[in-house]
Amino acid sequence: MSKAGALDLASGVGGKIEKDDVLSAVDKYEKYHVYYGGDEKDRKENYTDMVNKYYDLVTSFYEFGWGESFHFAPRWKGESLPESIKRHEHFLALQLGLKPGQKVLDVGCGIGGPLREIARFSSTSVTGLNNNEYQIARGKVLNHVAGVDKTCDFTKADFMKMPFPDNSFDAVYAIEATCHAPDAYGCYSEIYRVLKPGQCFAAYEWCMTDAFDPKNKEHQKIKAEIEIGDGLPDIRLTRQCVEALKKAGFEVMWEKDLAVDSPIPWYLPLDKNHFSLSSFRLTAVGRFFTRNMVKVLEYAGLAPKGSQRVQDFLEKAAEGLVEGGRKEIFTPLYFFVARKPNVQTQ
Repeated sequence: MSKAGALDLASGVGGKIEKDDVLSAVDKYEKYHVYYGGDEKDRKENYTDMVNKYYDLVTSFYEFGWGESFHFAPRWKGESLPESIKRHEHFLALQLGLKPGQKVLDVGCGIGGPLREIARFSSTSVTGLNNNEYQIARGKVLNHVAGVDKTCDFTKADFMKMPFPDNSFDAVYAIEATCHAPDAYGCYSEIYRVLKPGQCFAAYEWCMTDAFDPKNKEHQKIKAEIEIGDGLPDIRLTRQCVEALKKAGFEVMWEKDLAVDSPIPWYLPLDKNHFSLSSFRLTAVGRFFTRNMVKVLEYAGLAPKGSQRVQDFLEKAAEGLVEGGRKEIFTPLYFFVARKPNVQTQ
């Protein structure tokens, strides 16, 4: 890691949280989770605060290690991680059948990596919905740099209560974002409302698979690690997503766990046994350097107190994700395309 890169990471830790408040934000965030005595009901009731604190704390780590698109992707042999991420975004745009000039909504857009890629790939106008001020500010800067700021923008709002009129968008998508919703039906219902009749919603969801056993202690531990490390109130089963879509009024056109046929495991970038120069920062060696650099920067006062603990729960997430992937009890690649009927039944 270069000195400049390390200082950029340090300066971004905490997002919109004041430097002196990062440690208390970490304390509050951790207490929502099972590892620290928190429960699912409390996480769901306070999901807005919990998710906002999570992304204020981790966004700089994500961008430093992962780039502008914070998601996984199925991957072909010989394909780099950045190439697979772009292809994953193009695949979604093609499945939605996006056409030039259409008005598209990205639900839970992060700093807008997929938004920019999909807008350029499909010549559409994309609105990014996000409830985190720090990520929106960062996304606007990157939109300007990419030259898409005239056709793409952000709206700060909760995706459970969207500030858009009914039938506003030609297409809606979500990439590993609606897993943060405390209630899938409530979230999907809002998406249904703002989508035009006859048009489609596509998403990649984080889910527990049918192989997950809620009574298995090891499975419970893996699920808890993913929840605390990724700001999730709970992780739904794939079939619960389908049930929620249908209840909201959607016709499910097709659905599949894309992890099943991926030639290279989706979790490989986080596997400590894997080494890659193209995604060095995600490898065990890269994470070791990052962890120790953050420790040094925090000790020297260049990073706020609590930065190392943020790095720690991200490490916990990586361990849970890899084990969840190996045991095939978790997938971040559950994909579906759902259509809002032309004649509304609700």
